[in-house]
Formats: sequence, structure tokens, C-alpha cells
Amino acid sequence: MMNKSISSKSAKLARVALMLAVALLLAGCTRGVSDLRAWVAQEKVKKGAPIPPLPVIKTFETFKYNDQDKRDPFSPSTVELQNNNATSGPRPDANRAREPLEMFALDSLKMVGTVGAGPQMQVLIKDPGGVIHRVHVGEYMGQNYGHITAISEDHVDLVELVSNGNGGWMERPASIALGQP
Repeated sequence: MMNKSISSKSAKLARVALMLAVALLLAGCTRGVSDLRAWVAQEKVKKGAPIPPLPVIKTFETFKYNDQDKRDPFSPSTVELQNNNATSGPRPDANRAREPLEMFALDSLKMVGTVGAGPQMQVLIKDPGGVIHRVHVGEYMGQNYGHITAISEDHVDLVELVSNGNGGWMERPASIALGQP
């Protein structure tokens, strides 16, 4: 029983000591605000650095374009099309179904080998996704309508159709060598 009274007395004494410490701390915080107020007043009286003037905003002249109804200078005129004979010559077959390797750029395809021999030879082409395709003469690959014309053991030849800039198309030879990226 005596132990209980001693522990309750020590707990009360600890609470009183804690309250006394908190009261002393709070009293110490309120004592020195007059010097802080004086410093703030001094700083408010000081002149600040001058603010640089705002930059002058440039005004632009308005321009009204009145030639919307005229011919587009970047497209060929009908006279130029007739002179260049853009309607004749090679053209991509719009009715042909696109083949799987035509969705990749030609420089992203890689020849990894061949299968067979002679006119039945097929070439193994690896696409950027790592899928290997068997392709033979007459099929298409690349984004420029590349038509395979010949297959040998170390390269595949094809002819691409590219725009000539005048509304027509021109043939461009290309090849992919074995092991070439």
C-alpha cells in the first residue's frame, strides 16, 4: 500500500514539474518582441532598389491576305501536270491489298537469310518487332510500294515507287543486304 502512495505522489510531482517548465518556456517567448518590432520598422523605412521599367511591347502591322481564291503556289497547275505527263508512267496499284511488311520503313527491315534455291528461293526478312517473314519475288515490302524483283543468297533487290513532286511517280531501285540493318 505504501508503494502505491509513493508512486501517486511522484506522478503528481512530475505533473507539477512539467506544468512549471511549460509556464517558464512560455514566459521566455513573450519577453523580447520589442527589438523585433524596432527592426521591422527600420526595414520598412529603407528605400528598396529601383524596379527596372517594363519592356516596350512591339506592335506588328496587320496584313490581310486577299488571294484565297487563287491557285495554291505549292501544288502543280494543270498546265504543269500536262507538260510533265504526270498521269502516265508508273503508279501504285490502289486496289491491291497491302502486305504485312509494307507497314515498316525499308531501312528498319533486315535480311537474315534465304530458304530454297533457284527461282523458288525465298528471303527471310526480320521486322522491327523481331518477327521473321518469308518473302518471294513479286511481293511488296517497305512504305514506298517496294516490289521485290530479285532474290540472291546475300541480298534482295526491289523497286520502290516514290513521288516525283509533280503529282506523278518514279521508280527507285533499292536493296537489302544480308545482315544489313
